[in-house]
Amino acid sequence: MTTLDAQPARASTIATQHATRAIFLIAGIGMAAWAPLVPYAKDRAHLSDGALGTLLLFLGLGSLVAMPLTGMLVGRFGCKRVMALGSVFILVSLPLLATLSTPFALGATLMVFGASIGLVDVAMNIQAVEVEKASGKAMMSGFHGFFSVGGIAGAGAVSMGLALGLSPLLAVGVVALTIVVLWLFSQRHLLNERLHQDDAPLFVMPRGWVLFLGVLCFILFLTEGAVLDWGALFLAQTRELPHSQAGLGYALFSVAMTVGRLTGDRIVNYFGRFLTLFCGTLCASLGILLAVFVPSTLAALAGFLLVGFGSSNAVPIMFSAAGNQKTMPVNLAISSMTTIGYAGILAGPALIGFISQWYSLATTFSAIAVLLLAVAASARRITR
Repeated sequence: MTTLDAQPARASTIATQHATRAIFLIAGIGMAAWAPLVPYAKDRAHLSDGALGTLLLFLGLGSLVAMPLTGMLVGRFGCKRVMALGSVFILVSLPLLATLSTPFALGATLMVFGASIGLVDVAMNIQAVEVEKASGKAMMSGFHGFFSVGGIAGAGAVSMGLALGLSPLLAVGVVALTIVVLWLFSQRHLLNERLHQDDAPLFVMPRGWVLFLGVLCFILFLTEGAVLDWGALFLAQTRELPHSQAGLGYALFSVAMTVGRLTGDRIVNYFGRFLTLFCGTLCASLGILLAVFVPSTLAALAGFLLVGFGSSNAVPIMFSAAGNQKTMPVNLAISSMTTIGYAGILAGPALIGFISQWYSLATTFSAIAVLLLAVAASARRITR
């Protein structure tokens, strides 16, 4: 059976690298386009805050259901077909999320939307691993940087459209058209070879090295989820920042992460994966400790900036490590690792809330800093 590893010349072409960047851009745009629509969906469906929170769980549930299956689908049908399927469902879901007005319909659509994001997310990372391996140089950070750029562009485009008086449907229509254009640009150069062999399992539970990488990804995604969901509250409560300005911490974190990933390939190629991962996660840990223990608003904001820049290249390095391991087939390994890591964003913030209720938010953030030190301590093993 033909595998992606048997196509190094095709995978290393400049056109294939650009096509991979376009897919990461599509995923970022599609995922972020939903965020500005949330208040409109809440009003249309007459939802309370609690009901909205419950409804949003369906998005994560859809992703967690789809991610473990994506490795098998890529093995049978190839990256291109799986990414095409996910992109089509993103295009179908966004207009529905902009217009539906019943909780049941919104919940069902959010689950499909989450599954679509999960399909594209895992398949594009499998493609990115193969493209990076064929190129012989670090490229993963740059790919993830385009996902971050897509997130900024998707949320920004919809928000701008709404601010200019467009209806939610027309605002997401602009985004959908952008996704179609990017897909038409990239689809000719995406990898489509099957990975599955007749005697290979369709799905295996993560084990050994892959499970270890998944746990480290959980910590990294937990860090991102903590800043996203609890960063503003931390700044408001402990640094008495006005609520209108409390989101500045996450904004600085996001900008730093985007810049870090767009420059990450050069950093990795110059310093190597070990130093990049070790120093990066150490920087992120120190950033959290700076925000927690120095009683200054500027220090806290600088801390969030350090967390974003320090952790920016850690997850891409984990995907590269998953692509180079021999414990499991690459497609199944990335699928499993992504699922475990993504649980950090979904379950992590709830866990933080539970611990903070018994201790304090500052204590919980300190615990995350310690976990990041554990990732730094593992850097040599991960990158050897």
